[in-house]
Amino acid sequence: MPRAYTIATAALALGISPKWLDNTLSHYKVAGVVQEKQGVARRISVEGLLLLTVTLLFTTELGLATAKAIELAKTVIAANGAFNFRSGMRIELGLENLRTEILSQLERAVEVAPLPRRGRPPKNTTGRLD
Repeated sequence: MPRAYTIATAALALGISPKWLDNTLSHYKVAGVVQEKQGVARRISVEGLLLLTVTLLFTTELGLATAKAIELAKTVIAANGAFNFRSGMRIELGLENLRTEILSQLERAVEVAPLPRRGRPPKNTTGRLD
């Protein structure tokens, strides 16, 4: 599998809250996202991040609902960034520019994103609540 990123890293690269990203991935099926059983952190590929970036553009710029934005993003990406509606309206996105920007943001995000803690939290042996 190609390289994949944590929710925290992906959210930082996209400039969104990890909570929004986690909720979106909980409610909608997004290609490029590895979701296993409960307790295993989700991992997002660059292609999944591209799909989420286009989805964010459609929700923020066009005001689409998330479900509709994801479906339209899948369609536009499958059509290499250009899509013609039956009404004559056309959407055209520079996917290579978006992908380059995502990779640049990921480089920065990997350096500062928190690593998820694994295992049980440390046991408080002192009895104090500090």
